[in-house]
Amino acid sequence: MHDFDFFVGHWNFVNRRLKKRWVDSDDWETFPASLVCNNHLGGVVNIDEGVFPTKGWSGMTVRLFDRAKRQWSLYWINSSTGVLFPPVVGGFNGDHGVFYGDDHDDDLPVKIRFLWTRLGPDKAHWEQAFSKDGGKTWETNWLIDHTRVKG
Repeated sequence: MHDFDFFVGHWNFVNRRLKKRWVDSDDWETFPASLVCNNHLGGVVNIDEGVFPTKGWSGMTVRLFDRAKRQWSLYWINSSTGVLFPPVVGGFNGDHGVFYGDDHDDDLPVKIRFLWTRLGPDKAHWEQAFSKDGGKTWETNWLIDHTRVKG
């Protein structure tokens, strides 16, 4: 239940997102962001709200811990759509978290994978990948390196 306690606080992060998916591209756009993360309900809920100043939108992740299943469901919403995306579900083993879900990339049904890596108390790494073949192959399309804001 305390897997995301490390993420509570203020963070700056650098995003690298593929400019075009599904074309074997290695052309990434890089942009900054910042967020604030808090636990709620004794740690069963973990919420972060991020601001992407060069993109003109903000986003929020709502993480819910199912005590019976002992797993997390992670939901994303952003200000540009106002739509709650389907969850990715999973958990941590040590400092590595893996979460899977189903969604659409435009009209294409895809599997989604989030990878979280805790890199000590002040750094973390996140990756998003899509699969259009049911999880046999993955294309990583978004990378984020988080750094805790000091003070």
